[in-house]
Amino acid sequence: MKFLQNSQKHSLVGCLATACFVALLQPTLADPGDHKHHDHHKHHDHAAMAGPNGGKVLHEVHPHAELFVTKDRKLQITFLSNAGKATSPGRHTIKAICGKRTRPTRMSFTRKGYALLSEQSLPAGNKIPTVVQIEKGSGKKPVIIRLNLDLEKCPDCKKPKYACLPSDYKNSKATPGKR
Repeated sequence: MKFLQNSQKHSLVGCLATACFVALLQPTLADPGDHKHHDHHKHHDHAAMAGPNGGKVLHEVHPHAELFVTKDRKLQITFLSNAGKATSPGRHTIKAICGKRTRPTRMSFTRKGYALLSEQSLPAGNKIPTVVQIEKGSGKKPVIIRLNLDLEKCPDCKKPKYACLPSDYKNSKATPGKR
């Protein structure tokens, strides 16, 4: 800044101060209707879709699949048609790893009607870290889905928390994901 004259220095400082002020003021000048908050529970039209068994619909894979925990704590994956009905799994294969990293439970699946059912049960506990890998066939990149299976009952809809839908909260003061 040695090469600048005093008047140029004051002018530069004034410009920088104005730019900083405008940058700080800019969010308050924006129209509140212009900003759309990202709602993780409503950002897809089909996000509120329920599976035929009352489980969690996995939208990361096509066709979509429902993840359901059976009464004997086994994972059941059912592939869904566009209408949300069970459809053949085709050539899909599934692997899952559940539980703590120090003692993971590796699950393999066998076909049971239109569903794929894990041969192993979930590890003990109600909050189970889970990684599901779905392969569509040879040469295709597998889809990897990471989630926490929360098997506790939701106080509002009485379903396991992993399967709660935003529509279950219409008459509730609770916020999905903030229970």
